[in-house]
Amino acid sequence: MTIKDLKPSGIWNYFHEITQIPRPSKKEEKIIAYLLEFAKKHHLEVKKDDAGNVLITKPATKGKENLPTVILQGHVDMVCEKNSGTKHDFDNDPIETVVDGDWLKAKGTTLGADNGMGVAAALTILASDTIEHGKLECLFTVDEETGLTGAYALSKDFLNGDILINLDTEEEGEIYVGCAGGKVTTVAFSYKKQEIPAGYFWFKVQVNGLNGGHSGSEIHKGLGNANKILNRYLWALSRKFDLALAAIDGGNLHNAIAREAYAIVGVPYNHKEDVIVELNILAPQIEAELKAVDPNVKMTVASADAPAFVLDKETTTNLLNALYACPHGVLAMSHEIPGLVETSTNLASVKMKEGNKIVITASQRSSANSLKDNAANMVNAVFTLAKADVSHTAGYPGWKPNPDSEILAVAKKAYKDLFGKDPEIMAIHAGLECGLFLEKYPHLDMISCGPTIRNAHSPEEQIEISSVEKWWNFLLETLKNIPAK
Repeated sequence: MTIKDLKPSGIWNYFHEITQIPRPSKKEEKIIAYLLEFAKKHHLEVKKDDAGNVLITKPATKGKENLPTVILQGHVDMVCEKNSGTKHDFDNDPIETVVDGDWLKAKGTTLGADNGMGVAAALTILASDTIEHGKLECLFTVDEETGLTGAYALSKDFLNGDILINLDTEEEGEIYVGCAGGKVTTVAFSYKKQEIPAGYFWFKVQVNGLNGGHSGSEIHKGLGNANKILNRYLWALSRKFDLALAAIDGGNLHNAIAREAYAIVGVPYNHKEDVIVELNILAPQIEAELKAVDPNVKMTVASADAPAFVLDKETTTNLLNALYACPHGVLAMSHEIPGLVETSTNLASVKMKEGNKIVITASQRSSANSLKDNAANMVNAVFTLAKADVSHTAGYPGWKPNPDSEILAVAKKAYKDLFGKDPEIMAIHAGLECGLFLEKYPHLDMISCGPTIRNAHSPEEQIEISSVEKWWNFLLETLKNIPAK
């Protein structure tokens, strides 16, 4: 069985078409062109703003002309992550999909169901002659994953709808009515290149096999962070031996939990065996700590060629101490919504850059803007003490739940009528574009929903096939039953 055999065929066919179009964040030109051509083919009104956001409008079906205008919204970009050893060019290659029982996956890369499935659902409705709905505005935003710049750039006169249904959450049977705000912290260490010391054993230490995942919606799972694990080992070595650091690299995206990391380091040759001893002590501890959530974690050491240079001792010490001290994970749970993470931080990536720089990226999220800033300040303080330069993005706002939402009442009834049970009403710790929409269109009545997606932002991303049909039927039932103005 392939993706083309899945049902409902319309939404899966459009999702397949989307997987064939490269669409990394900030490189959405090909998917934008596809959307413009789609609108032309179906004789639908379309417009594009300077940021690249696309709005396709469709008139109401017969008998639904007096319904309020509904905005269906999804983002067109995808997180581009692949396993080490996977040959894939996200700028040019299509995603290769695989059906595995009730799950659709990709071969060694992210799948792009986040948020390609939301885009596919909107396109299927736009293309249909039989689905009942009022006037629709389908908004396709760009660059959600690396800064929400499309939503930021949206002008206050681009939309005319009264209701917005965001199609970017990842659990069928749950309707989301709020989300966290967030910001990104960037840290830069400046180092001096020094000659490699004589008489050293050089080796490469790697951490891999972790699941990774979304730094918002999966931060509560306690997944392993490759940057923290790697640094835990390096820090322990540095406390016992005269450690020399030549290279370090871990993680990639600010909104993904780091899955892999490595470093090239050296110790005096007479401590060669101690390197293995320390690994043999720490690795089983890590495996035991993570066995319930990351059972495939691996730590390995292999000899390496002598590097061209090493970092100066002061920067090495400051870097390892700061990475150890830097918080990662859940900082606080909500006092108002049971089970909801209120505040978190993610130590996302550590990269060596040109200009003798080591750049660290971390992201902070919270339902409360003051606590979002507090978490960012906490990270700032750690790295400032380590003599690094620290900066923050302006961040994006959260979305406060509206208990009087009319579209929520319609959606709850639609779900109950279809499946004989109530949906769960939730807020999400991940960031959605809804908060930014609400700033510019404060009248909007909003909910968010989606099919079940696991391990978003990692090569283990997968979508539950059976959940797509349930979500699809629920979405159509909701559109059909929106009351007249």
